[in-house]
Amino acid sequence: MKISFRKSAIAAVTASALILSGCAGGDSGSSGSDSSADGASAPGEELEVSLDGAYNEQDRESLAKGGELTLAILEISEQQNPFQADGTLYTNNVWKFYNPQMTLFNGKGEFEPNNDYLTDVTDEVVDGKTVVTYTIHEDAQYNDGTPIDWKSFEHTWKFNNGENEELNVSSTDGYELIESVTQGENEKQAVVTFKQEYAWWQGLFGFLLPTQVDSAEVYNEGYINELHPEWGAGPYKVDNVDFNTGTVSFVPNENWWGDEPKLDRVTFRQMESQASINAFKAGEVDATGVASKDRLASVEDMDGIEIRTAIRPSNILITLNSESPHLGDIKVREAIMTGIDRAQLATIRFNGIGYEEELPGSFTLYQTQEGYEDIFGELVQFDVEKAKSLLDEAGWTEGSNGVREKDGETLTLNYVLLGDDPNSRASASATQKMMRDIGVDLQIQERPSSDFSKVITERSFDVFPMGFTSSDPFGVAYFGQTYMSDSELNQSGTGTEELDAKIEELQQIGDGDEQIARANELEKEALGTYGIMPFANGPDMVAVADPKLANYGAYSLATVGVEDIGYME
Repeated sequence: MKISFRKSAIAAVTASALILSGCAGGDSGSSGSDSSADGASAPGEELEVSLDGAYNEQDRESLAKGGELTLAILEISEQQNPFQADGTLYTNNVWKFYNPQMTLFNGKGEFEPNNDYLTDVTDEVVDGKTVVTYTIHEDAQYNDGTPIDWKSFEHTWKFNNGENEELNVSSTDGYELIESVTQGENEKQAVVTFKQEYAWWQGLFGFLLPTQVDSAEVYNEGYINELHPEWGAGPYKVDNVDFNTGTVSFVPNENWWGDEPKLDRVTFRQMESQASINAFKAGEVDATGVASKDRLASVEDMDGIEIRTAIRPSNILITLNSESPHLGDIKVREAIMTGIDRAQLATIRFNGIGYEEELPGSFTLYQTQEGYEDIFGELVQFDVEKAKSLLDEAGWTEGSNGVREKDGETLTLNYVLLGDDPNSRASASATQKMMRDIGVDLQIQERPSSDFSKVITERSFDVFPMGFTSSDPFGVAYFGQTYMSDSELNQSGTGTEELDAKIEELQQIGDGDEQIARANELEKEALGTYGIMPFANGPDMVAVADPKLANYGAYSLATVGVEDIGYME
């Protein structure tokens, strides 16, 4: 099978706000002209990769009322506050079904306000400062009756701008550049004034932190194994949640004021990779990711399904934990990266799906975006002999069994493998062999996919494959989220105070093009700490059981209102 790219213009914007996700090969993190003809295929056909999403985009008027949607998810995360540092992609997927989605994007990354919450959004530059005015729907309120008004914006800003050190914030990027949030013409209008010109304001306030979250304790711990449906405000409400079995379901919210949701019920079921593909074949789930050889082959004999394929705005990467005893030495980290054949890992990941791409070289820009440079590729090239030389320089000498030793210790590292996906197992085995070739004893530690949050919270790994998944198209704005030494997203623990200062200066640049150019310069320095290495972006391939399922699939840069997901008449 060969996959071809459908050439299409993509917004000239950077990568996006990054969310941690697991790395199960081919399992989609989706929760979500006519896209049914763009990047959508029946099994056995040549698959076409859309650059701007393949999710059967349809107007609400063409959708029927009713039906259910059941989806597999790798984890019902313990932390259900997406603003808190321990939140994950899976946190976001659950959150958006019962909380406000203030802003939306199409597959090209073009912004629009969600009119069910915002009736108008305007921006202007006043005295060198970006000023954005949000006019809020007059009926918008939380399920407990608390109004959604300008104070909701002020509250979200104050709890995420980094000034309160008791708050374990996922990212302060953008929020820390806000000077004030004030009332506009009335309480249903919020005026956000930045300290400077700010090019990426559309990436903020996509979610709101409920004003009921009124302390650091509630912010950090109030959503641990808890959804707080009373603080929700959306077209759906929580019907049932069970963190023990890993299930959560949503039904239409009688308190909802906007366009009625099309579905009668949405359910997430926590499943391992193999279980999810079996459930799809058995008709127990309605969609699943199939971007790996085994998963795609499993569904190719199914009648009536559709495979929706698009560019996936994400990076699959290997993270080295610099806080681990043997990885504190930068030469050791450089040696390990030099000894990993990224091309082989990419070949394993794309084997059997007929897809190829250049090796990714940036966590700030994707290859489809203007300004992209192959920064990592210029810094690190696969070279076994150089890797051995670097380990020699670091004082690790080869022992009689081929494993390197220093001060009586062997160079043994643990590689955490989540789940039962064959693709991920193959990548782990290949990496283990690569490390053996340079004298590193890499031990594979298998854990269930549901341990993802625990692994990253505890940083209980030396080497860990994971994903950075984009949530909006304004990535340079979140450079600090990736590379600041104290960022919770920076699971490698690398970085320096000097680099942090340069990143803070980067964030002061108001012109988007200038900021991108400077970000490329700084990324060379950041990747030179050898904490993270990208090896794939890859397609998003979502198999749907019913081709009439609309506004759901391989989203690319799209954020779709959950009320608009449904089945065509």
